[in-house]
Amino acid sequence: MYQSEKLKIRRKELKLTQKDIADQLGISYQAYSAWERGVKEPSREKVKQLEQILEVPIGYFTEPEIVRLYNTLSDEGKGQVLSYVKNLVQKEQCKNVISISEKLYEYRVYEKMSAGIGSSVYNDQGYDTVYFDKELAHDFASWISGDSMEPKYQDGSVALIRETGFDYDGAVYAVICNSQTYIKRVYREEHGLRLVSINPKYIDIFLSYDEDPRIVGIIVGNFIPLY
Repeated sequence: MYQSEKLKIRRKELKLTQKDIADQLGISYQAYSAWERGVKEPSREKVKQLEQILEVPIGYFTEPEIVRLYNTLSDEGKGQVLSYVKNLVQKEQCKNVISISEKLYEYRVYEKMSAGIGSSVYNDQGYDTVYFDKELAHDFASWISGDSMEPKYQDGSVALIRETGFDYDGAVYAVICNSQTYIKRVYREEHGLRLVSINPKYIDIFLSYDEDPRIVGIIVGNFIPLY
């Protein structure tokens, strides 16, 4: 894409007049002026001559600056640029979402808590930032992985957890045992905890007190992020 403004800026940087360049190209002053005003575009051959006269790299007047610079990078450099740009685009999209609705609230969502057969308790050192249109009280938030607690707690939704002990049978808790985490309905029995799924296709899980199961907290809410 031809960029007339860059042609004008570069000419002024070199302190040349439009007539100076027109004379070197062997064209009329009016023809060259039309290029700078964006009324007409120079041919490919004339663009090459302009690059030489104005001492600029190939593509300077026809490629966006970011594209031209990107093409000069090594494969490793290009990969780094793409990663940075993707991250930047995500941030900009978040800003756009927030600007549309001032009622969106930010949540930091940490490691996945299993709603299936169990997953590592701290298998994600970082966190994801998501947004929802309600501000819900909680101590920390975690992704739900698995479908054993559907339809109420969907795979890929966010669980909001309040750190607490055991309150009552049948409440939904986050439980840790043997470096595994679960989101289940919990029932206390004489010799351990029984973890019960909402989805009937899953059988109960029994955790003996000898295995030292620990209740992380009660699930006080969940949602599918708006972004």
